[in-house]
Amino acid sequence: MSQCYKPVVSIVVLILALTTLPGCATLGGKEAEQKIHNPDPFEKFNRAVFKFNDSADRAVLKPVAKAYVKIVPTPLRKGMRNFFKNALEPTVIINDFLQGKVEQGFKDTWRFVINSTVGIVGLFDVASKIGLERHDEDFGQTFAKWGVADGPYLVLPFLGPSNVRDGIGLIPLYEYTHLINYVNDTKVRWGIVSLESVDIRANLLKSEKILMQAALDRYLFVREAYKQRRLNLIHDGNPPMDYLLDD
Repeated sequence: MSQCYKPVVSIVVLILALTTLPGCATLGGKEAEQKIHNPDPFEKFNRAVFKFNDSADRAVLKPVAKAYVKIVPTPLRKGMRNFFKNALEPTVIINDFLQGKVEQGFKDTWRFVINSTVGIVGLFDVASKIGLERHDEDFGQTFAKWGVADGPYLVLPFLGPSNVRDGIGLIPLYEYTHLINYVNDTKVRWGIVSLESVDIRANLLKSEKILMQAALDRYLFVREAYKQRRLNLIHDGNPPMDYLLDD
C-alpha cells in the first residue's frame, strides 16, 4: 500500500470499527425500531467531525485552492483535472465489470488507453471527443448493486461525507486501484496527492457559494445532498420513485 494513503485507510478502518461495533449489540422493542429508523445515529460525532473538517478547510485548503485558481491558468488546471480523473479510470473499469456492465467496461478500458497514450497520461481528454464519455463508478456503488445496505451516515476526517458501505469501498481504492499508489518516489507521490486535494477543492469553490447562501444548516444540506448524489450514481441517474419518496 502507498504510504501516502496508509493514514487515510487507517482512519477509515478505525472509524468504521468504532461506529459499527456498537451496532452488534442486540436491541429489542422500541430501542431497536428507533435505531433502525434513525437516519443519522452518529449525528453528534458527525457534526463534530464536520466542524473539524470545515475549520481545517477554512484555515488551509480553501486559501490554497483560491491561490491555485488565481495563479494557475485555466487550460493547465483543466489538464490537471483530466490527469487525476484518468488516474481513477482503473477503479471505474474494475467496478464496471464487477457490476456486470461489460460493454461499458470495455469502452472505459478503451477510453483509458486512448487518454493515457494519445492524451499524454490523461492531460488531454481525447476519448470524450470521439464519443467515449467518462463514467463514475466506485466500490461503494458496486457493493450497493450487490445488495449491501448503505448503513449509517458518516463524516470522515478530511474525507467528508460517507456511510459505512462507501467507507469500506474506500479501502480497496486507496490500497490497490488508485494509480498514484504506484508512484515509487515518495516525495513525488506526496506532491501529486497534495495537488490532487487542491484541485478537487478548487473545483468546489463555485458550488460552495450555493451552499453558503441557501443552507440554514450546512451539515444537513451536505448530508442530504450526499445521499441524493449517491442514490443517483447507484441507479445511473434513474433512482426508483419509492427511494425518493422514502427520503
